[in-house]
Amino acid sequence: MDFTLPPEAERFRRLVRDFIEAEILPLEADRSSWDAHENIAAAPLALARAKAKAAGLWAPQVPRERGGMGLTMVAQAAFYEEANRSIFGPVCLNCAAPDDGNMRVLSQAATPRQQDRWLDPVVSGEVRSAFAMTEPAPGGGSDPAMIRTRAERRGGRWVVHGRKWFITGAAEAAHFILIARVSDDPRKGLGAFLFHRDQPGWRVVRRIPIMGPEEHGGHCELAFDGLEIADDDVLLGPGDGLRLTQMRLGPARLTHCMRWLGLAKRCLEIAAEYAEARTGFGVRLAERETVQVAIGRCAAAIEVGRLLVMKAAWKLDAGEFARKEISLAKNHVADTLHLCADTAVQVNGARGYSKDTVAEWIYRYARQARLVDGASEVHAMVLAGCHRREGNGFWSWGHAA
Repeated sequence: MDFTLPPEAERFRRLVRDFIEAEILPLEADRSSWDAHENIAAAPLALARAKAKAAGLWAPQVPRERGGMGLTMVAQAAFYEEANRSIFGPVCLNCAAPDDGNMRVLSQAATPRQQDRWLDPVVSGEVRSAFAMTEPAPGGGSDPAMIRTRAERRGGRWVVHGRKWFITGAAEAAHFILIARVSDDPRKGLGAFLFHRDQPGWRVVRRIPIMGPEEHGGHCELAFDGLEIADDDVLLGPGDGLRLTQMRLGPARLTHCMRWLGLAKRCLEIAAEYAEARTGFGVRLAERETVQVAIGRCAAAIEVGRLLVMKAAWKLDAGEFARKEISLAKNHVADTLHLCADTAVQVNGARGYSKDTVAEWIYRYARQARLVDGASEVHAMVLAGCHRREGNGFWSWGHAA
């Protein structure tokens, strides 16, 4: 087995590391660069994005012919981890959710005409996008089969009625991917549709207040009351919405993990630096066994997470779905992020609980990791199902032909 990064992936990893250090961490440290929702404000974001484009560190998930870097999933794993050393890093390099997953799936599933209209403006940074799937109970969440928002054929167009909520980025998005029911068929009953914010027949009901800091555009509740969508704006076929969600959500879960590993490493960095500098009762914190155990546990969890992510990325690059591997990574890395954030706050004491570092920001953000893109319990069910079907084959290494 070869655990070294391919040369191009290592080159970009180093470039991203240097760019974040030189350009993004200083912005993060300057509170005047923050907006009211604890993300990077519009003016410094525009400047940082221009620098990222000039450095050739822009849209790593998008094919080169569409204005991105065309990186493999393995290369993206190294890239995203370095990007999220800063809480502002991914959005500055155009690899933050939800645009990240939307650009990826549009580059795979959209027609060339659809890509011209709906993908290219997101790649360039001209607009932002959102993925509208989750619904209030009793509608669909982790289970797409429960989706109740309906798109019905009327007069040669699709007319949408229903409700969505916790739609990330919706308050600032211009381009939307909407998942709605087109029939009661269990496999072909969902459709995936594209619409623009200026189209009539829908509205943002509210920007839902949340526990943690927010992505740009927040997390919104949407109402659809007669939104009309043309056939040209259907992704794949009218009954291919479930397929589209599967294409989008698997890799998106993994890129979440890639970014979360960057945040986890940042937490450990904050904890270790303070432990080396802080002395109590004549002993540096770094020399206390309790602190060493806490930091060692975090370091081990991060490394396990990196290996799980890389295995899943490698399988995706090989053309596999990697469902089991993605669920393994999702649950472990979500727990790891929370562990590392909690450790950073604890080691730093009152300083960790304050806003003098980003540890408290990451701590609040980390709680969502066990919920978004499938709650931890759902992924545990996936793994149990895999083990039930595969038996001892669950542990298979795979081998060259």
